[in-house]
Amino acid sequence: MKFCVVGAGAWGTAFSLHLARGGRAVALVPRRPEQAALIASARENREYLPGVALPPSVEIAAGLAEGLSGADVILLACPAQTMRQTAANVRDAVGGDAGPRLIISLAKGLELGSHMRPSQAVAEALPGALVGALSGPTNAAEVARGLPAAMVLAAKGDETVVHEVQAAISGPTLRVYSTDDLPGVEYGGSLKNIYAIAAGCCDGLGLGDNAKAALMTRALTEMVRVGVSLGSRRETFYGLSGFGDLVATSHGLWSRNREFGQRIGEGRHIAELLAGRRTVVEGYETTRSFAGLCAERRIDAPILVEMNAILFQGRRPADAISSLMMRELKRETIPVLAQA
Repeated sequence: MKFCVVGAGAWGTAFSLHLARGGRAVALVPRRPEQAALIASARENREYLPGVALPPSVEIAAGLAEGLSGADVILLACPAQTMRQTAANVRDAVGGDAGPRLIISLAKGLELGSHMRPSQAVAEALPGALVGALSGPTNAAEVARGLPAAMVLAAKGDETVVHEVQAAISGPTLRVYSTDDLPGVEYGGSLKNIYAIAAGCCDGLGLGDNAKAALMTRALTEMVRVGVSLGSRRETFYGLSGFGDLVATSHGLWSRNREFGQRIGEGRHIAELLAGRRTVVEGYETTRSFAGLCAERRIDAPILVEMNAILFQGRRPADAISSLMMRELKRETIPVLAQA
């Protein structure tokens, strides 16, 4: 089974290395030809994953057509806002050749305007393709180093193909679970970035562990409410792509979203933080997209609303915290997942 990873950021590079370590044939397709040439000559992605050597078994493709040749599985490691165009580029490169057995999104976000999940954008660009998502609490540097991790592969369709890919991706350092709740996995992976920015704001404001723990607990409750309102299964959000990813992204020092929120809490200007970045803070545009979607569907999401106000309406983080603390008091309800 041959894999083609489209996008050579830190995560795409790390996942290519993981696949090669497991003995899988893998081609990595950087977005820019000059980036491909640099990685191929150095056998290292010095721009996004410095210090990690790429073995000869990772093919560095100069272009999409070359990397896609003979690929059974395509992994799209690009930002959510570029997913549709990337999928269209894949469609054009494949042409009349037999398509891949499965296309997997590695992105975590919603498309602006349409509010579509990454897999939905891919499906529109590649009609008839089996599309899934791979998500969970995974830091690129740790996966590249071969540290233990777990993820969930979500897809609706040919279960035989999904299970074959699940087995091919899994190994001693990465355990992959499967589910058919594709919306839940993608919504969880997207929402956690918003709440990770909020957690970072708590860090930047110096609010302490009590406040951050309370925020994370209520964020999980809100995540479940939003996801279920959008057609996902409740239990999915208590798994790897929901709670697991929320914990990792809200506490990891490596987390771009958490760090972004921390700098905002410290008083840095958002425009300054975004200017000249090489890496994307997925939670930024995802907040705007989810705020619009929740407003359209009349979904109660107070933390999300406050984060949208901070990021796009000039609201001070301290004022947002005060607003959340002074909301109408209510009874805490704990969902029951299963009967004893």
